[in-house]
Amino acid sequence: MKTVKLTMAQALIKFLKNQYAQRDGVSQPFFAGCFGIFGHGNLAGVGQALQENPDFIYYQSRNEQAMVHASVAYARAKNRMQTLVCTSSIGPGATNMVTGAALATINRLPVLLIPGDIFARRDVSPVLQQLESEHSQDLSVNDCFKPVSRYWDRINRPEQLLTALPEAMRVLTSPAETGAVTICLPQDVQAEAYDYPEIFFERRVWNIPRLRADTDSIEQAADLIKTSKQPIIVSGGGTIYSEASELLAAFADAACIPVVESQAGKGSLHFEHPLSLGAMGVTGTRGANILAREADLVIGVGTRYSDFTTASKSAFQNPDVKFININVMDFDCHKHNALALTGDARATLQELLPLVRSNSRHNYLARVQEYRDDWNAIVEGIYNPEDQQPESPISQGEVIGIVNELSEPTDVVVCAAGSLPGDLHKLWRSRDPKGYHVEYGYSCMGYEIAAGLGIKMASPHRNVYVMVGDGSYLMMAQEITTAVQERIKVTILVLDNHGYGSIGSLSKSLGSDGFGTSYRYRGEDGQLSGEFLPIDFAANATSLGAKVFKANTRKELSKTFAQAKQEAGVTVIVVSITSDKKVGGYETWWDVPIAEVSTMAAVEQANKDYEASRKKQVSYFSPNQAKLEQRKVEEAAVK
Repeated sequence: MKTVKLTMAQALIKFLKNQYAQRDGVSQPFFAGCFGIFGHGNLAGVGQALQENPDFIYYQSRNEQAMVHASVAYARAKNRMQTLVCTSSIGPGATNMVTGAALATINRLPVLLIPGDIFARRDVSPVLQQLESEHSQDLSVNDCFKPVSRYWDRINRPEQLLTALPEAMRVLTSPAETGAVTICLPQDVQAEAYDYPEIFFERRVWNIPRLRADTDSIEQAADLIKTSKQPIIVSGGGTIYSEASELLAAFADAACIPVVESQAGKGSLHFEHPLSLGAMGVTGTRGANILAREADLVIGVGTRYSDFTTASKSAFQNPDVKFININVMDFDCHKHNALALTGDARATLQELLPLVRSNSRHNYLARVQEYRDDWNAIVEGIYNPEDQQPESPISQGEVIGIVNELSEPTDVVVCAAGSLPGDLHKLWRSRDPKGYHVEYGYSCMGYEIAAGLGIKMASPHRNVYVMVGDGSYLMMAQEITTAVQERIKVTILVLDNHGYGSIGSLSKSLGSDGFGTSYRYRGEDGQLSGEFLPIDFAANATSLGAKVFKANTRKELSKTFAQAKQEAGVTVIVVSITSDKKVGGYETWWDVPIAEVSTMAAVEQANKDYEASRKKQVSYFSPNQAKLEQRKVEEAAVK
């Protein structure tokens, strides 16, 4: 067998360059390059190997967490068919990536992390940044990645790459098992040479199969669908990753079933489709939540049923509700005691389609249209309020409306945390399956700007609009510099509401009056109760290399948005928004436990309301609470 002598790091990069992913006969390199920040733990190993391989593009980031976010956003934009590698030194560089790893795994998105590690030979321990343990010498900060990685390994000998890397690729390219993969690289082993077999570096194509669900289960599902009276489809991110949007529309039309969407699934249907009810759950529309509450059959397509989607298990109240789940992940498929159709969303819907045609739900569909008309009126009222004045302060809902109306159908809006995701989920009118990119699996502040960078790298033909609150901006704005360095066009809208607006509103709703959520000086009472901090976001963004505009009114925002479109590079629009006009919730509830005892009357009242709402929570592994209460009434009547 022919061999080639390479360092472990050189072999790693050579292998990664030759990995391809293929679905439906279309293949592409699985890795689009490598983000990295170098330190003593990876500079002389991985850094040297990257320098020798200029065709495997190296991107210089400013924060290790941010480069993982950018890579994850890239993978999502590519429907998980392509991602990037992220390398860091051992120590804080490595642990900075842990948050990004958790985000990737929670959202079922592939990313390869290769942090440096402590010396495998141990003779120089403790080295700089080493976490020592009196219980084991085989421990480093990289062990923190274990619970947030779908695959984790440490390469203590150069030949271990031969078995570790194929396993890493198996997980990364698996629709069901994908997430963060972490390969820890001791800094001494990175530089060690080994005679690797040349066959190890030959081009390998990893086929991404469209898994088929069990035939008998599909027939059972078809029978349930045909006999249901008020079915509803909950579409999640799996619909979009599977590229099943067109088929979902055909399926909904054929079976006469309305579609509601999770955060990750928003955009599954065009907002003008007659069966689209838009967002569901805590941040959902009125019609979506009413019909979910009444549904006798819930068909989940590519959703993991987060608490925001299910309104903390209170969304589905029909005592006889049943579930059908279509998902590539068996774990998600069996949630809610469902009939599990474990398989690819597009392939499974394709097999179900000819079995479910129905023309018996015309009255039900008339209600769907009523709810659509009602919601369109609500959105119009928020986008263009009757009392609006050209020079009046602008609300967050109005900002969303202006961006939505002035952007193109193929443009992408990006967000992650704060009150913006909830308002976007309700209000954004999706016109393209990839036009809505909100990370809400981990709801990670600081994701937004880095994600906008990754999305634009993955989709250079799309305009990318990052919407970020002032709190999230302050956590991780530095990737503006990375976008400037790469000459990448991204438009960032910074919405300044003087603090953590979302959690402040939640605090007030729980009786705590927004404690600790505003950006204020410390007052004479010893609390953070003074004047607002004079933070100059425009000056900050300018210092990072962006072209900056300010907008405080509708007229100014419309004008600056048009100007930003004409700019070639990174543009930041700083918008001061009023907190007087907020978008409320509709027919829903979220479980946030409240103190059972308090010296504050508002907290005690909030707890009473909370305990009443908890009674709506349902376990779908047994008759739900509504059915049990009905039985009690019937039994009492008999007695």
